[in-house]
Amino acid sequence: MRIACPFCGERENGEFTYLGDASPKRPNFAIDGGEVVEDAFYDYVYLRDNVAGVMREYWYHGGGCRSWLVAERNTVTHEFISVKAAPGAGAAKPAQAGE
Repeated sequence: MRIACPFCGERENGEFTYLGDASPKRPNFAIDGGEVVEDAFYDYVYLRDNVAGVMREYWYHGGGCRSWLVAERNTVTHEFISVKAAPGAGAAKPAQAGE
């Protein structure tokens, strides 16, 4: 299985580490507050769907550019449909002036 890193090109999957489902949204205590948010946070931390089909996943390219990536992968065929840099992480950050 090969993964097309947006920064390094196509690489062996041994360079990457699977980090989990990229779909859950973190509850916001400051906005929502209360016990309802505690239940939502429990769901966010511990409960995951076991999807048979296409799902969004976090991957880390530790053997290359050390970037966090978001990949769409078919969990049945293991086909990678798309791989993008995770927003706001690692090499996905725009270069600051003077760097």
